Parts: sequence; structure tokens; C-alpha cells
Amino acid sequence: MPDRLVVRKAGLKDAGMLAPLFDGYRRFYRQPSDLPAAEGFLRSRLARRESVVFLAERGRHVLGFTQLYPTFSSVAMRRLWILNDLYVVPEGRRQGVAAALMARARRLAIETGAEGLFLETAVKNKAARRLYEKLGWKREREFYRYNQDL
Repeated sequence: MPDRLVVRKAGLKDAGMLAPLFDGYRRFYRQPSDLPAAEGFLRSRLARRESVVFLAERGRHVLGFTQLYPTFSSVAMRRLWILNDLYVVPEGRRQGVAAALMARARRLAIETGAEGLFLETAVKNKAARRLYEKLGWKREREFYRYNQDL
């Protein structure tokens, strides 16, 4: 019987194991590889409790992670969660890993009484967009998003 997929909340001790996946996620978005910085960034977020990270494991293999950041809606006067990072290693894709991570993120939002979750993805990331829409996420049509690089 194959090992079942387990999704669990990551702790500070998991930063080293997650760093290669986080580095892979950043490389997907055309950032240079920097494993020490990736681990340091994760350690800092986890130590300061600035994010929540869930990881997906099958046996001894870490297959993916999602990282969420808390924020608030002034209009709703409730918490919101930004599903900022979602990554599955190539050998773990098309096995329900991303869907399981997203389901756990949704459960976190419910458990914390949040107004909802939101995410952004690259327009060209068609596979991710298909997954999100399949899972019931709706593309924003009411608001424009603006950035100001510094």
C-alpha cells in the first residue's frame, strides 16, 4: 500500500527541509537560486509567526508547500489570508498535492474566522489557474490591482 499524503503545519525545525522547495518556487518566478537566503527567509517568517506554512509529505518525501500571510479587511472588519506561495515538486504534480494544500489553507481560514482567502498568479500560469477555478476560486473582476515598485 502506498504511503498516504499528509498535510501538516510546518514549524521552525522544518525550514531546512522546505528551503529547496521554496527556492524552486522562486526559480519558477525567474528569481536566481539562493538556498541559504531561502532558508533564512523561511526561518524568519516562522520564528516571528509572520506566516503559516503547510507542507505535504508522502512517506519521507516532501512534495509541496503553501505559505499564507495574515492581513485584514477594514470593510469587513475581519481577517483575510493571502495564499502567497504554492509549490509542488515536479514528481508530485497531478497527484492531488496542490488541491490538498489549498484545502488545508481553506480550513485555516475557516478556523480563524476569516472573511476569505485571496491569491495571485501569473497570467501565463494556465495549469494553476485551471486548478484554482476547478476548486471554486473566482477571478477578480470588480477591482484593479496596482503596484508601485520601490
